[in-house]
Amino acid sequence: MRLREAVKPISYVKAHAGEIIRDINETHGIVVITQNGEAKAVLQDIVEYERTQESLALLKILALGRKDMDEDKIKPAEDAFTSIRSRIKERRQA
Repeated sequence: MRLREAVKPISYVKAHAGEIIRDINETHGIVVITQNGEAKAVLQDIVEYERTQESLALLKILALGRKDMDEDKIKPAEDAFTSIRSRIKERRQA
């Protein structure tokens, strides 16, 4: 469905809620809800919403990793594992 076809006024959504939800679940599309001619909300299939949230979380992790690289806050994996093993050994001896 094209975005312009997915734009519906709130009055239409109220009158056709069941049909709209069924269509969204079948097509994994979206519906943009307008009020007084302005886009106000989006209805989205829950599966697609979860995928979007997972994608955003991954992008955030990548951005944080990139920031750490830019700020030189990284070290080789071998050094990191050596440090972790040392801390584990110290805790066992304590």
